[in-house]
Amino acid sequence: MPIKRASKAVNRAWRDFLRLESAGGLILVTAAVLALVLANTPLAGLYDGILNLELTVTLEDFGVSKPLLLWINDGLMAVFFLLVGLELKREIVEGELSSPSQIVLPALAALGGLVVPALVYWFINRGDSLGMNGWAVPTATDIAFALAILSLLGSRVPASLKVFLTTIAIFDDLAAIIIIAVFYSADLSATSLLAAGGGVIVLFVLNRLGIQHLAAYLITGVFIWLFVLKSGVHATLAGILVAAFIPLESGDEHSPLRHLEHILHPWVAYGVLPIFAFANAGISFAGVSSDVVLGTVSTGILLGLFLGKQVGVFGMTALAIGLGIARKPEGSSWAMLYGIALICGVGFTMSLFIGSLAFEHGGFSQGAALRIGVIAGSFLSGFAGWLVLHLSLPKQAD
Repeated sequence: MPIKRASKAVNRAWRDFLRLESAGGLILVTAAVLALVLANTPLAGLYDGILNLELTVTLEDFGVSKPLLLWINDGLMAVFFLLVGLELKREIVEGELSSPSQIVLPALAALGGLVVPALVYWFINRGDSLGMNGWAVPTATDIAFALAILSLLGSRVPASLKVFLTTIAIFDDLAAIIIIAVFYSADLSATSLLAAGGGVIVLFVLNRLGIQHLAAYLITGVFIWLFVLKSGVHATLAGILVAAFIPLESGDEHSPLRHLEHILHPWVAYGVLPIFAFANAGISFAGVSSDVVLGTVSTGILLGLFLGKQVGVFGMTALAIGLGIARKPEGSSWAMLYGIALICGVGFTMSLFIGSLAFEHGGFSQGAALRIGVIAGSFLSGFAGWLVLHLSLPKQAD
């Protein structure tokens, strides 16, 4: 009987934990730390062996063969971008991005947070042609981590600041989609692109006919993903394409888009992103020299995230408010906005993902430098942002 009661208590505590806003971020951190530990113990061989395990899926003469790491980066992250696409569509149609007056400030802040980190990275790596491939790495913001940091401050954080940060991250995700499509796609296959285009036409027809069944869109989406993967365009973009055609409204109260978003959110927060972090954060420090730790790639990423993000986001925010283009979010102060700008420097999973694309064609020789820069820059940004907000927010919620 005591064992049964203890089991129920553990289950109840676990359910309560998963309901926390910060739970996804905390699981993400745990997965990253576990990867770091495994990569620097005698289990490193097992860790690398699992990630390099070759998995093949074939249908007649058509097949895909990739190591597990790339199945995670190309496959699971397509599910993440499907969720991002659903959120973007909902926000554009009826949310924070539906009104120009609501999006001016976060859009300008996101623009500053894109341009300045890229310039910081460029300045440090301008003499290194291979290193320059990573210019987009410090431009990203990890919304899961960022919101987890805010949630640690509880109800003291005004709702307007959460909306401001979330909207900046949405624009960051949109910029990441464009960057991946334009700069990190290569060796394009016209045949596969035409096949993927045929799938998009099917999605369009399904949408125009008012088809509400998610299975029709998702099955078509799997075929689009396969052909996009074969085309040379990064496969995660298939998630965005599918999301664009899933109906938001229907004849009754049921919304296919909201329903799928509700289903995917816990899977992405507690599964996809932690698995991605576990697979990509494992840095082996064996043989890592000071040249790697202090090299231009790691330094450019670290300073881009920690310095470039805060200067870009806060600078553009201050400029827009100072010129009267936009107003400060309700209940916020300059110190609070600076704290938000710092938190935008938490790039983690998105920065690692863009970095894996940036350096994969060079044999990923910059893997250690990438991970050191991303983890160090994200940690400094997150801690500094939390500290500034902790000191500037009211001691009790209004």
